[in-house]
Amino acid sequence: MKAGRSWACRESSGRRRPEPPDGVRSDFQRDRDRIIHAKAFRRLMHKTQVFIAPDGDHFRTRLTHTLEMMQVARTIARALDLNEDLTEAIALGHDLGHTPFGHTGEEALAENLAAYGRSFRHNEHSLRVVDVLEREGQGLNLTNEVRDGILNHTGKGYPVTREGEVVRIADRIAYVNHDVDDALRAGVISWEDLPKKPLAMLGQKMSRRINTLVRDMISTSRESGEISLSEGVYEALRQLRSWLFENVYRNPLSRQNEKAGEVIVALFEYYLEHPEQRTVTDPDPITETVDFIAGMTDRYAITTYKRLFLPRDNAIFGW
Repeated sequence: MKAGRSWACRESSGRRRPEPPDGVRSDFQRDRDRIIHAKAFRRLMHKTQVFIAPDGDHFRTRLTHTLEMMQVARTIARALDLNEDLTEAIALGHDLGHTPFGHTGEEALAENLAAYGRSFRHNEHSLRVVDVLEREGQGLNLTNEVRDGILNHTGKGYPVTREGEVVRIADRIAYVNHDVDDALRAGVISWEDLPKKPLAMLGQKMSRRINTLVRDMISTSRESGEISLSEGVYEALRQLRSWLFENVYRNPLSRQNEKAGEVIVALFEYYLEHPEQRTVTDPDPITETVDFIAGMTDRYAITTYKRLFLPRDNAIFGW
């Protein structure tokens, strides 16, 4: 354990706007409840995790990914005697800023914004959602620790709490394994395609791989005093994740991914030129357009694109 740093975060350092105590719930419980009741949280059920408009009822959405990841994170937090409420709040809020169409949508929006000298990262937009966009521009006024965990669950920054560190790793544990499961279900890959070395280390079945990763993280963190995986298990997870990016997430054969990017770009350019049709969120037109596009669900984006750009009854993604 690093000198001067406590293991668990028991109390919050505060909020951007001070509030009196609840009297029943802790600060982190209140944050969790605010996130669950947020409009952005409900929209996650209609946002892509990996596969756009899949032909089946059992593929993950951004919401089911969030719930599966939260379960993994809470299991680890409980075993390590960390603050489960803080862990849960960060986990539930971590993807609120994701665009429609998953990482394909995020990359398309980021590439389009680059032409304007701007960038887009879903973790940064998740923080904007909870700070500004929810509650008609008032934001959720979450604790500093939950806000930090949401912002730093991915990217170059690193969480200030152990609970945030748990969520950062649990996110990868969850999506790497359930995305393999969904890719197999979709027929995009087969068992024979999967890389043999990481599976030999982690396990053949999804449940076995998650069990290996969770138990390794608990035991390694206890021994080292730092939130971490053992070197061999971490490398296996890294290899499996890299393989997924190359063979599933950025599959050049996926026409749906290509079309999803076109939808995002077309909608962005349209609403940038038609400010009267956007929801008012910011004086800056580019920021406001980003807010509007990123907040869309898959089906709203598709319906809107069809209404604006396609002849009547012309299907997209088979819808």
